[in-house]
Amino acid sequence: MSETNGNNLISLEDLKVYFDLGGGGFFDKITGGSGEKRIVKAVDGVTFDIKEGETLGLVGESGCGKSTLGKALLRLTPITGGRAMYRGKDIAHLRDSDMREQRKHLQMIFQDPYASLNPRMTVGNIIGEPIRNFGLADGKSVEKMVQDLMETVGLSRRFIKRYPHEFSGGQRQRIGIARALALDPEFIVADEPISALDVSIQAQIMNLMNELQKEKNLTYLFISHDLRAVRHVSDRVAVMYLGEIVELAEGKDIYSEPLHPYSKALISAVPVPDPEIEAERRRVILTGDVPSPINPPTGCHFHTRCPYAIDDCKTTEPKLVEIKPRHYSSCIRIDADNPNIEEVAG
Repeated sequence: MSETNGNNLISLEDLKVYFDLGGGGFFDKITGGSGEKRIVKAVDGVTFDIKEGETLGLVGESGCGKSTLGKALLRLTPITGGRAMYRGKDIAHLRDSDMREQRKHLQMIFQDPYASLNPRMTVGNIIGEPIRNFGLADGKSVEKMVQDLMETVGLSRRFIKRYPHEFSGGQRQRIGIARALALDPEFIVADEPISALDVSIQAQIMNLMNELQKEKNLTYLFISHDLRAVRHVSDRVAVMYLGEIVELAEGKDIYSEPLHPYSKALISAVPVPDPEIEAERRRVILTGDVPSPINPPTGCHFHTRCPYAIDDCKTTEPKLVEIKPRHYSSCIRIDADNPNIEEVAG
C-alpha cells in the first residue's frame, strides 16, 4: 500500500498491464467464439511502495501476474495505465532515450539461468556487454571490471573466457547476478531467481543476494512462488491473486497472522520442520482452478474459490485497506475491529 515516505525508492500507483488478444477472425470461427475483443488483465490496478534498501517479496500462484508486474516495473513490458515511479520520476511515460538512462539504476535477474545467457558469448562478454553499451569503460578496463564482478559473486577470474554451457545452474545464475550488478544499480527485480536451481544451491544464491544487498545497499523486488524462500529474504511480503494485491504486510506478520483467505491457504501449504507442530496444523485446501484473467469474476476475484465467500463478495469489489498497523488486506468481510475471518464467518 502507498505510504508517504521520503525513503520510497519505487512507488506504483494503480498500475495496469493489459494484453489485447484480439477477437473475431479465423480463431473464433473454429472455436465458436463470440467475436468480441479479448483482453488479458495481467496486472489490474496495483499500488504499493518499495523502500530504499528493503526487499519486498511478491508471491502468488503461477499465472497471477507476478513476472509481468516485475517486467512492467522496468518497462520491459508496456504499461497500460497508472504510474511506476522511481525516485519521483514516472518511468511509465518516459521517452525511450530518457528510459535508457534510468536502466543503469534498474536491473533484473531472470528466472532461467540457462535461457537468459547467450550460449555463443563468453562469460566476459556477457557481463561486459552492459558496461560497453553504456560507455562505462573500454578495452582492458572492461576486463578488469568483469573479473572484479565475477569475484564479487563467487566465481573465479579464470572463468572469464568460458561459455555458459561449461557452468552449473548455480554458477550460471551467479553470472546473471554479476551482469545485473555491472552498472551498479540501485534496484533489482529478481524474477524467480532460484526456481530452476537444485535445493542445495538455492540457499547459496539467496545468501549471496543478502550479502550483496548489505554491501551495495540494493533494493529488491523478490518474485517467487516459493514461500519459504520469500520468508528467508523479504522484509515485507505482497500476496498477488489474478492481477491484484490482496495482502501486504511485514514478512513476520504475514506468516504468523495472515488475514486474507487466499494468504491463509498459501501459508498453510508451507511445511513446518517441527513434526509435532506440522501434525497439528490445518491445511486449507482451495477448490477449483484460478479463473481466466481474460474474464475474471465480478466483485472479489477470489470469491469463486473462497471458503468464506457470501453473496456480497460476488458483487462488491474489495479495496486494499489497513486492517492492522502496516498490515493491509482486501476482503470485505474483515476490518480493523474484526480482523479474523474465521471468527467473522462463525
